[in-house]
Amino acid sequence: MSRTVRLATFGALLCILATATGCGGGGGGTAAGSSTPGSSAPKTLHWTPPTAYSDGSALDPATEIDSFEIYVKNTPAFTNGDAPTVQVGALDPGTGQVVTSFSLGNLNSLSPGVTYFVSVRATAKNGEKSSFSASASFSL
Repeated sequence: MSRTVRLATFGALLCILATATGCGGGGGGTAAGSSTPGSSAPKTLHWTPPTAYSDGSALDPATEIDSFEIYVKNTPAFTNGDAPTVQVGALDPGTGQVVTSFSLGNLNSLSPGVTYFVSVRATAKNGEKSSFSASASFSL
């Protein structure tokens, strides 16, 4: 008999950068900040992948995570009924490293001057999904 293991709450540190500078304000699983309003620089979303299942057992993101789902909408609350805006593979095909960022400039459906909220969640290779990360806000 196999046991079902769910991913632990996705302890993401979300950071949206308008430039190539570092993201300040560490922390455990909360949104780290928002972009500079009115900045035309490309914005990049960064996150920390989960490293444990909800039962406390270790999770290796490089071998057990299938993808990351990125959700973008006009409100900060995300639910299982929301469809992901984009899904990215867990491993960068060029480097073989775990993906921990996404350029929001790749989303063509966003309008300038609108405030958006973003959240990320991981999908394990067994199909289980983590909880949503805390949301972070940005505008183009």
